[in-house]
Amino acid sequence: MDDREHERLSPLLGQLFPDGGDGRVLGIELPPGDVVWPDPGYARLLTHRRPAFWLSEAAVSAELWTVLRAEHPRSGLWPVLLEDSVQPWSAGQVAPDAAAEIDNYHVSAFMAEVWADWTGKAHADQVEILAPFGPRCPGPAAPGPPGADPGAVADWYAGIVAERRTPLGLVAVERGADALAVMGWQGALNHNEWMVPLAAVVRSWEERFGARVVGMGFNTLDLSVAAPPVTAEHALHVAAEHWTFCPDSVVYGAGSLIDYAEQIRGRNAWSFWWD
Repeated sequence: MDDREHERLSPLLGQLFPDGGDGRVLGIELPPGDVVWPDPGYARLLTHRRPAFWLSEAAVSAELWTVLRAEHPRSGLWPVLLEDSVQPWSAGQVAPDAAAEIDNYHVSAFMAEVWADWTGKAHADQVEILAPFGPRCPGPAAPGPPGADPGAVADWYAGIVAERRTPLGLVAVERGADALAVMGWQGALNHNEWMVPLAAVVRSWEERFGARVVGMGFNTLDLSVAAPPVTAEHALHVAAEHWTFCPDSVVYGAGSLIDYAEQIRGRNAWSFWWD
């Protein structure tokens, strides 16, 4: 028996893939866990006939996350450290979408729509938090300067997130950003009724800033960032993107784009929370 035959995905994990995980292999043994099926009351795709993700029964170590991240090219399974709560994970309160849907969205269009919708309804004093841009959406920021290896930074941040004692999710995606849609995460529902455009934004951050999805909670998202903005001007532009992605980060956090930009400047982790 060759190694690939020995390491091929179990039938349980194979359920996560449309083709049963054909050709996929996983070279480590997982802790106890099971696949999670979407609750029919939450799933938008009534024809969704696969589990949304695999969930461990107990908290896992950062070391396990690191090994699984390295295995992703062979396994097709992206690891996510999940907030330890019944909702939404083990309860199946998720609404999976196909990764192909993400291709239909672009960061610039999403930013412009959110910006115009909010500034069109806000009072003049409210728009002041968006200084120096005001009602004019600046569009996506330039890529970050070359930094550390994105995988190494993700492993470092997983070590921090794993200290919360979180269970592990595995989702069948080609890239971590797609987990937001494929897992059916609903954490930003009060901001955007569909997670697919947000997944498109995170895809772009993967490419421009070396971001990687590390953790998710009921209404939180943790990303590692290998190439963050390091100048005040660049950080301010990135802050504008963050505001359209998660307005609460600014409105209920720093209070203005200028102050928020200082918080993210040079930082290798971005965390978001939606009210």
